[in-house]
Amino acid sequence: MVEPLRLGEPDAGELLTLQRASYVTEAQAHGDLFLPPLTETLDELRSMLLDSAVFAWGIRESGRLVAGVRILVRGETGEVGRLVVAPDRQRHGLGRTLLLAAEDRLPPAVTTLRLFTGEHSTGPLRLYPRLGYRETGRTQENGYQLVHFTKVRSASRP
Repeated sequence: MVEPLRLGEPDAGELLTLQRASYVTEAQAHGDLFLPPLTETLDELRSMLLDSAVFAWGIRESGRLVAGVRILVRGETGEVGRLVVAPDRQRHGLGRTLLLAAEDRLPPAVTTLRLFTGEHSTGPLRLYPRLGYRETGRTQENGYQLVHFTKVRSASRP
């Protein structure tokens, strides 16, 4: 079993590289080369990782960062973002493993998780419902739609 590791500011450069590599196919699928994960700067990512409300997790294989996710906690809500897997490691269950592990490591007060993905993101659109996320709506974004999902967690978690 792969054990996710907490990521922090020292991981920012490697995480940004992984993020950009992971989002190229999303940009191509949506015809939008200016997706926020592709335009985020190293300083912006470092700042995010230093924020005490952000929980960032990753998976390393032989020292290489191959998957990452961030969850911004706002009260009872966790906003999941930037679930990324290295292109050569996609479709091996790393995204699923990482997201479920990150959810389990959130403060017990977090009872609702929210996330979104593009309408042409076939992998994520299959993954999220399998993990208990339900589509809650769609919004228009640069010629395509963002698909919004919510997952309600049990309040009786330890």
